[in-house]
Amino acid sequence: MLHDIWFLLIAVLWIGYFVLEGFDFGLGILLPFLGRTDRERRVLINAIGPVWDGNEVWVLVAGGATFAAFPNWYATLFSGFYLALFLILAGLIIRGVAFEYHSKRDSATWRKGWDWAIFFGSAVPALLWGVAFANIVAGVPIDKNMEFTGNLLTLLNPFALLGGVVTLTLFMTHGAAYIALKTEGDLRERANKALVVIGLVAALAAVVFLAWTQIQSLVVVSAVVSVLAALALVGALLANLLKREGWAFVGTALTIALAVVALFLHLYPNVMPSSTNSAFNLTITNASSTDLTLLIMTIVAVVFTPLVLLYQGWTYWIFRKRISADRIPEAS
Repeated sequence: MLHDIWFLLIAVLWIGYFVLEGFDFGLGILLPFLGRTDRERRVLINAIGPVWDGNEVWVLVAGGATFAAFPNWYATLFSGFYLALFLILAGLIIRGVAFEYHSKRDSATWRKGWDWAIFFGSAVPALLWGVAFANIVAGVPIDKNMEFTGNLLTLLNPFALLGGVVTLTLFMTHGAAYIALKTEGDLRERANKALVVIGLVAALAAVVFLAWTQIQSLVVVSAVVSVLAALALVGALLANLLKREGWAFVGTALTIALAVVALFLHLYPNVMPSSTNSAFNLTITNASSTDLTLLIMTIVAVVFTPLVLLYQGWTYWIFRKRISADRIPEAS
């Protein structure tokens, strides 16, 4: 029972991370293109300034929870995907430094360099998270000792790369919805137009990926949730056309959340299938910690999770207003 609960909780943590960090990534990728002037790019950075670092905490908690609840899953995943995860970490570090150093010097050249650092620091993780999760769902070579026996090229297969395209375009769509919701004037109009174009690309990629996933191994409940995710994306695009940016953002958030739910439903009761032999699959039972460990973790989660959610919700409420270039002072 506790194994199931923690599998569910880890899925919730990844949903929280991809929904919240997803629009951060999307905004960072769109930053050099939608922000045509230095002031507009500063508007975009300020739009996520109060929340981006809080959003990143979700991945730390997800990784820590995996380590504590399913240590064998954690060991196989982080050793086998070491280089990919290292590149993700490098991207997150570069992106974080870029946010902090962007305005440290009053120089257009300086800020433009950090703008591109934000772009690459957002695009690389957005792509590689999709590659990683696609490989987890499809299965990777794992032997009887729960050790990954492939290499980086094993992970860069067509199915996984398509998964990377899906997360990249979905996060860009989500980011465009957030920009349209948080800005005014020309930025808002550009974001609305970008959402339609990128959203259609994301929809096509997602439909192909989710269909490919079900063809490999049909899981009916996962397929149903996948269809709901597609409908949520269509709803987001329609809401955007009607200038209902709030609903458009809810739609893209729901799309990402349902897509993650579909992938975890497809996995269950496995946590990391083996493409070598299904007998070597890592499951919620053979990869988990002891019942006592899971019980203690559950008690801690019940106490502290509501507090964290309340605090983060309060942060978003405080910084809910739109911003525009008119409120950004000119650089001297």
